[in-house]
Amino acid sequence: MSFSNLKRNRGGIEKLINAAESAGGGATKSYQDDRIWKPTVDKVGNGYAVLRFLPAGEDQELPWVRYWDHGFKGSTGKWYIERSLTSIGQDDPVGELNSKLWNSGIDADKEVARKQKRRLHYVSNVLVVSDPGNPSNEGKVFMYQFGKKIFDKIMDVMQPQFQDEKPINPFDFWEGANFKLKIRQVEGYRNYDKSEFEGMSDLGTDEYCEGIYNSMHDLGEYSDPKHYKSYAELKTKLESVLGTTGMMSMSDEMKLNTETAAAPMREMPAQSITEVTADIVDDVSDGGTDTSADDPMSYFAKLAAEG
Repeated sequence: MSFSNLKRNRGGIEKLINAAESAGGGATKSYQDDRIWKPTVDKVGNGYAVLRFLPAGEDQELPWVRYWDHGFKGSTGKWYIERSLTSIGQDDPVGELNSKLWNSGIDADKEVARKQKRRLHYVSNVLVVSDPGNPSNEGKVFMYQFGKKIFDKIMDVMQPQFQDEKPINPFDFWEGANFKLKIRQVEGYRNYDKSEFEGMSDLGTDEYCEGIYNSMHDLGEYSDPKHYKSYAELKTKLESVLGTTGMMSMSDEMKLNTETAAAPMREMPAQSITEVTADIVDDVSDGGTDTSADDPMSYFAKLAAEG
């Protein structure tokens, strides 16, 4: 929608909550992307910034998108760092392999599946209000990638648990809230437990907000199939990383088993077996840390370079 319609038609916090609850969420771009804001941390891993989450842009239903990726090192020493096709509702070769490993019932196989599990990311437009580590970012609009821990904090203010707390739509220009991002290093991972939203506030005049709105980035690439590699390309990459060839897809195995088994397999409605098992593997807890936030491609590329 246009900015002129945004203020008149804003609100809709129920739609955001419903979308979040129902989510339960071409070639891969280089991890060097100037459109993406990254927090600066000190030598011990602590960081601080103030962000303002921004509303959905024109032709966007929600102010965030979500996607999954995989990042792991194979037995060959090579790295697999790719977005998952499950992000756009398609079967993914890593998801199929993880399903097979998980369903084997062997603990060693399950451990491999855990290490290769898909990682959930959210992306939103943000205004950088304060960035002590890089003041030149202040007043600018970026895309910000974050994980479930921060998304849960967004849900907490939209859907507060206590009667004395008023729901806030943090993506609203006029009745939103600044987000104080506080990063600590805990057991080798970034921890966001101390992060919090400030009280409700307007961002500024309508003229100022319109300028911010017109500076927002298109999030559509994260849900556009043309920005994902094909199944065949990903399968070839996976086989190269694992040192295997001629992997049979899970869907092919299911078809073969169905044709040869005495009793037919029960069909799985709505979700493929790949997605169901991927959800199981995804649910493995990472404790109080969030390894999926900020800039996953940069994180994996750094590990690959060090390797």
